[in-house]
Amino acid sequence: MPTIEVTQTGAVVTVTLNRPDVRNAFNETLIDEMTAWAEAVRPGPDARVVVLRGAGKVFCAGADLGWMSKMVAYSAEENIRDARAAARMFAALDRLPLPLVGRIHGAALGGGAGLAAVCDIVVAADDAVFGFTEAKLGIVPAVISPFTVAKIGQSAARELFLTAARFSATRAREIGLVHSVVPSDELDRTVESFVRELMTSAPGAIAGAKALIAAVAGKEPAAVSDLTAETIARHRVSPEGQDGMLAFLEKRPAPWTR
Repeated sequence: MPTIEVTQTGAVVTVTLNRPDVRNAFNETLIDEMTAWAEAVRPGPDARVVVLRGAGKVFCAGADLGWMSKMVAYSAEENIRDARAAARMFAALDRLPLPLVGRIHGAALGGGAGLAAVCDIVVAADDAVFGFTEAKLGIVPAVISPFTVAKIGQSAARELFLTAARFSATRAREIGLVHSVVPSDELDRTVESFVRELMTSAPGAIAGAKALIAAVAGKEPAAVSDLTAETIARHRVSPEGQDGMLAFLEKRPAPWTR
């Protein structure tokens, strides 16, 4: 059985964490399969939005116990190699050129909360539970920290990394980890509404916007003024930009919305 299941309906790709018997916990195989998939993704008309979800009752419970039992016996070098593989997976998902929508139910703990941090849009069931629980085990959420701190800020990270306490979907929304909290029976409908909205944006513009956010985050405006000017100029003269602006001026639908 593959640890992730990738299906596609129209231009919407659904990636399902497929280890429900262990609450979709990470192991080496899941990390390898997710990384290989994410690094192979290319933007285009055939695939425009990705929905990330979990099979069974839980989105993702973090690290698999069997995987963790191996870590205990790893040398420092083996631990570094293992952690770098996980970091590569999170980075590949973070850089995905397609919009990534997280559908969170049950729980997103440890690395599962890290997955929420690398999603562009996160919809959570109102009874979902989150937590950066690593400190309870004597370890730290190191690999996911660049993505998580960028998402929730230093203040929330100081509280939640240090206490390792579980917190509600409502709190996750308050700190920016989640964008929409809905009853469980509205989860799919809400995800679909975000997907429909994303499909009205141009694929190249979405990929460009994601890259732009990463490039300007934390920078002074003067430091990125050349980059931002060159970026908008490049998109204005691109075929996609020309099509979109002409469609607006001529009061007709843009080609990617048809």
